[in-house]
Amino acid sequence: MASPTQLEALLPELRAYARSLDSHSDTAEDLVQDAIERTLRAPNVPVALSELRPWMFRVIRNLHYDELRKWRVRREYIASEKRRYSVMGTVADHARDVLLRLAYERLPPEKREILFLVDIMGLRYSEAADIIGIARGTVMSRLSRARHALRMEVDRDRAVGTKRRSGNASE
Repeated sequence: MASPTQLEALLPELRAYARSLDSHSDTAEDLVQDAIERTLRAPNVPVALSELRPWMFRVIRNLHYDELRKWRVRREYIASEKRRYSVMGTVADHARDVLLRLAYERLPPEKREILFLVDIMGLRYSEAADIIGIARGTVMSRLSRARHALRMEVDRDRAVGTKRRSGNASE
């Protein structure tokens, strides 16, 4: 069983990972709390911190995708009943439309996730592959695509910033 000390030591990383999956801090915090609760109830939890860390990341990831599935089912039900909840359909649209967001926050969750695991947390490709449940080579190709997408977002931000500065100078 994982000790409270181990879980406490992992808490900042768990919060950061949850935040990379879901940019809403309340939802991300809920993911971490749910993961800790499940860990404390689970019968076969890794004892070594080096094994507990990726195991906890996987629990958070699974909880996140379970919530996404639930959300999709609810949305389909609402659509079938011809009810409209404008908030449910526009959350992602609003996130993309906000010009002041960081390039990282605008990336799709799977790109943020792979960048977070490898570039931010410093996990090896094989560790990231175990957490996500994909092959090591797939991690490498997804990471390459995510880095490219991030560069494109940053370049777009620079172009917009340059255009604004030159436009303001002529006024």
